[in-house]
Parts: sequence; C-alpha cells; structure tokens
Amino acid sequence: MSQDPRQLDVLLAEPRGFCAGVDRAIEIVERALKKFGPPIYVRHEIVHNTFVVSDLKAKGAIFIDELSEVPPGATLIFSAHGVSRAVQAEAQARGFSIFDATCPLVTKVHVEVAKLAREGYEFIMIGHKGHPEVEGTMGQLDGGIHLVEDVADVARIQPAQADKLAVVTQTTLSVDDAAEITAAVRRRFPNVRQPKQQDICYATQNRQDAVKMMSPQVDVVLVVGSPTSSNSNRLAELAGKLGVPSYMVDNAGELRPEWLEGRARVGITAGASAPEVLVQEVIARIRDFGAITVRRMEGVEETIKFPLPKGLKL
Repeated sequence: MSQDPRQLDVLLAEPRGFCAGVDRAIEIVERALKKFGPPIYVRHEIVHNTFVVSDLKAKGAIFIDELSEVPPGATLIFSAHGVSRAVQAEAQARGFSIFDATCPLVTKVHVEVAKLAREGYEFIMIGHKGHPEVEGTMGQLDGGIHLVEDVADVARIQPAQADKLAVVTQTTLSVDDAAEITAAVRRRFPNVRQPKQQDICYATQNRQDAVKMMSPQVDVVLVVGSPTSSNSNRLAELAGKLGVPSYMVDNAGELRPEWLEGRARVGITAGASAPEVLVQEVIARIRDFGAITVRRMEGVEETIKFPLPKGLKL
C-alpha cells in the first residue's frame, strides 16, 4: 500500500452480524443433527450465508429447494425466511418430521396477513421479487397481495378495491427505501392500513443505523456478507448513498488491497446472517497490509433471544 500502514484505523460497527432469528435458525439445524443424526433436510438455505451453509453441510445438513428431494419419514426444517402455506401443506402431507426455523418476526407478518385477509383486506407487499421471504409471505394467501419493488411499481398495481388495503414489507429492506415506497402508497391510497409496528426487523434497523453513524467517520466501508443476503446488500448500498465507497465481501479472500489504497479509516460491518469469525478474518487480512488499530463503535446492545421449537431439547 502506498500509505503508511500505521495510519490505517479500523472502526467496527455495533451492532453487526448475527441476529436472534439467525442464531435460532442455525441452532435448530445443529440440534436436529445432534438429536436425530444426519442427514437433516433443510428447505432453502437456512440463512443467506455461504460460510454457515457450508459448515452445516459438512455436519450432515442437506439443502433442497423441492420437497420431492426429501425421502419419506425424513426430518425437514423450514429456513429462517419462511414458506408458503402450499409448502407447509405438502410437507405435512408427505409425513415429514417438521421443525420450523422461520424467524418469529417473519411469522408475525404471516399472522397479520392471515388475520387481515379474514377481515377482507387486500395487500401491497414491499419487497424484492424472488426473495424466499417474499415468496413465503405472498404464499400465505391465494391472491389479493400485490408486490411492489419501487415507487414506480406503486402506480402500476391494480387492487380490486381500495377501501380495505394494507401494507406489509419484507423484514430486511432498506428502512429509507421502504419509507419512500410506503409514502408513495399512501399518496395513491390515502386510507391504506400500515402495520402497528413496522415490519422491518429490529436487527435490520439497528445495523442500518450503525452504518449511518459510522459512514461519516470512515473513508471506506467493508460489509461482510453473502451476495444472496438482502440485509447485507442494503448495508453496502446505504454506505454508498451516504457518499462512502463500499464493498461487500463473502470472506477475507475477496478483500482487495487497492480498496484501501490511500484510505486512513476503514469501517467494517456484517449482515445479520454473517458470523463474527468472518469479520475477524477480514481484520486479520487487513493486518497483513500493515499495523492497524481496531476500535468498536458505541451502539445498541441487542439482547433479544427467541425460543426453540418443542422437541429439540438435547
């Protein structure tokens, strides 16, 4: 590096990395493996992180997309992103032993959708097309739920009626983008019902807030997370919108020295599905470029813990 490496300061975002829903989902798979032995089948990646998925594969988890890939009588786990009612019904009909690792904050959205649908509501869902959480939430109903990905989509949707219309969101969206799209929905449908508490989860909010606090203090932001991770992508986008160059790395091997050329202060955060070991490996990789100082930001301390499903006590 052209700069004096002693000038390289690392600022760690707080909070970063695993959230309670991810902790719970991974523990469900690990406990099932210990209690019932491999193989344990998991529908979709349990969380969107390459390292986590590879680690669980090595322990005997088999990740599948179609239930036809699961043999009769097997143990099946639904991923943290949730599944549609059709997937639930098919899994039960096939007689699998099922454990649901859906994040409780995603389940909360599913419950709200089902409740309001019984009251005659249609829905506008703000989210990313093709994301498993969006497919799971939209799959709670047979129809009457309209996906919007941006403000332009709001003008295109055609609900059957506007008297009973409610907004729900994917839990891992950009807080600012979701607010902008929700405002556009309110302009077109002034009587739209919004969630009593926002659907975007506490962990997504906290990690984005931390990046907002960190970005003005650094010259470049590194986000540890996998390309499939929605909340990790949002962190990298957010830093960029705040005028700071940002790069997302799945692991330390993806870090490029030229990203740090001429930079004195490096901010590091991690998506909610990225384990802390990967953050520490990135820090170690930066140390290879020369001496650094590492400082943790002040930030929200997360103490939330979600209970495990019954039947997984060891």
